[in-house]
Amino acid sequence: MVIGAGFYGASIALDRRLRGHRVTLLDEAAELCGKASYGNQARVHQGYHYPRNIQTGLSCVANFPRFVDRYREAIVDGFEKLYAIARRNSQVTASQFESFCKSVGAPVRPAPAAARRLFEHDLIEDVFEVQEVVFDAVLLRRRLERDLAESGVSPLLRTKVTRLGPSADGRLSVVTTATTPLIADQVFICTYSRINTILRDSGLPPVPMKHEVAEVALVRPCPEMVGRGVTVMDGPFFSTIPFPAEGLHSFTHVRYTPHEAWFDEADRRDPYAHLAANPPVSRFPLMARDATRYMPCLQKTQYVRSLFETKTVLIENEANDGRPILFRPDHGLPGVTLVLGGKIDNIDDILKKVGEGDPS
Repeated sequence: MVIGAGFYGASIALDRRLRGHRVTLLDEAAELCGKASYGNQARVHQGYHYPRNIQTGLSCVANFPRFVDRYREAIVDGFEKLYAIARRNSQVTASQFESFCKSVGAPVRPAPAAARRLFEHDLIEDVFEVQEVVFDAVLLRRRLERDLAESGVSPLLRTKVTRLGPSADGRLSVVTTATTPLIADQVFICTYSRINTILRDSGLPPVPMKHEVAEVALVRPCPEMVGRGVTVMDGPFFSTIPFPAEGLHSFTHVRYTPHEAWFDEADRRDPYAHLAANPPVSRFPLMARDATRYMPCLQKTQYVRSLFETKTVLIENEANDGRPILFRPDHGLPGVTLVLGGKIDNIDDILKKVGEGDPS
C-alpha cells in the first residue's frame, strides 16, 4: 500500500506493481500529483542550484538524463537557460560556480552577449548558459495515470488515511475516512508534508522536519524573457523560468517566496490544514521590485496568480543546500517505510532504495 499519490507515491506504486506486487494507492486529493508535485518551479535539476553541495550536484547530473528520457513527452527544452552570479551577497563567486559545474559534469559556458546585456553589470559578476529543462506537470500526470491504468493500479482518491497500526493477523491495518480498514503487508508513507501528521496520529515517532509556506508566482514574461529562463544566485535572489502547464513563467525569490516556517517538533500543526485555513497574500510585488534591480526589463512582467504549497525539508539540511532522500524502512512498525524526496528528478534514487529488498 502506498499512501500519497504525488509523483513519488505514484511512481513507487507503479514500480511495485510492475515487480509483481498487488498494490493499493491512496490519496485524499481528487487527482494525482495535485499538491507539491504541481506547485513548484517545474525545474528538472542538473545540479546548478547546489554549488555548495557536491554530493547533491553529482546526484542531479546522474539523474537528469534518465528523467528526461523516461518522461520525454512532458519535457520542455526549447528555451535559453541562464544562471547569473551576483557580485554581492552571493555565497559563491562566478569562478567557484563554473568550477563546481565542471567538477560535477554539468554543462556550462559563457552566456551570449545579447543575454548579458539584460543584466545590470554593477550587480552581476558573470552570466552563464547552462543545460536545464522544465516539465509540464499536466502531461506528467497524464503519463502516470496511463501507466498506472495499464499496470492495473486504480488509485483510491478522496481517501484520507487517519492512522495505521498492526492488524489482528500480524500485518498492517490502515484506517481511512472512506473505506473499512485496509490490510497490507507493507506500507509506504509518501505524503510529503503530512508524513509526521500520520505518524503522530498512529502513535509512531515523528521525524525532525521544517515546513515552509512557499509561493510560486505565475506571470506573463516580458518580451525579453520569452524563450528564456533566468536564475540569479547564490543567495537571497530570484528565478523566473517557463511553467509549461499553464503557458506562463514561474517567478520565485529566495527572500520572499517563504511566507512562514515552523519546526515540527515544537509546532505540530497539519501543514495542509494550516495552509487551507490561512491563505497567504502574494508577495510578487516585492519579488519583482528586487529582481528589477538586476534585470530592468522585468518591470514589464505581468502577474497572473500564485501557487501556494508547503515545502518540507529535513532539519539536518538547514545548514547546507543539500536535498537528500529520506528513506526509512520499518519506522516504528515492521513494514512501514517513510519516503521524502526533495526534487522530482530524484525518482531513480528512490526506486533503487525501494527495490533493495526485492528477491534477486
